[in-house]
Amino acid sequence: MASQTVENYLKALYKLADESGDVNVSDLSTHLKVSKPTANSMVKKLAKDGMVVYEKYKPLQLTDKGKKAAALIIRKHRLTEMFLVQKMGFGWEEVHEIAEQMEHIKSPAFFNKMDEILEFPNIDPHGSPIPDADGNIVLPEYDLLSDCEVNEALKLVAVTHSSLEFLQFLNTKEIKLGQKMKVKSKEAFDGSMTLLFADGREETLSVIVCQKLMVEKV
Repeated sequence: MASQTVENYLKALYKLADESGDVNVSDLSTHLKVSKPTANSMVKKLAKDGMVVYEKYKPLQLTDKGKKAAALIIRKHRLTEMFLVQKMGFGWEEVHEIAEQMEHIKSPAFFNKMDEILEFPNIDPHGSPIPDADGNIVLPEYDLLSDCEVNEALKLVAVTHSSLEFLQFLNTKEIKLGQKMKVKSKEAFDGSMTLLFADGREETLSVIVCQKLMVEKV
């Protein structure tokens, strides 16, 4: 039950459930870019091994065993991303593909040592929480920038999407985690926002971008 394919399915189920709640075989096949019969066959295998609750015409559900297995895969991925950024000097836009390969390494001791070297971080370079060695994960309560109002003082703490294109876009705008800002104005028509950063510069962002940025009030 430890093949890369199995791990990719578990991680996909975890991610899709987190994003949309209910997950079906069609969602899974689309996400993993495989046929529905292929996805259905793997789901049945996962169910047989106690990882997934599978009933016809009902949403798929990870069991506690499946959730833990998926969380530990995500742990390896996010620890790797943090190590690549903090210890090796990679940009936050460069680390995903490397972490996709590293997450399939089987040694828990390897990642526990990585965790120790990093001094046990709670989040990865994109602000996503890192599960602990037992697969437990604490989900922070952040706000979408798009939901914030004029004059609110904020700090950027996470991105909801970490695609190469989006992170490169943020780089061109010199936007990164930890920056403090204030909402200077918000366009009623399209939701675009003008932000005043702590260093004095201003930036106007579309609602599409604002919906992908997570903040906390300061």
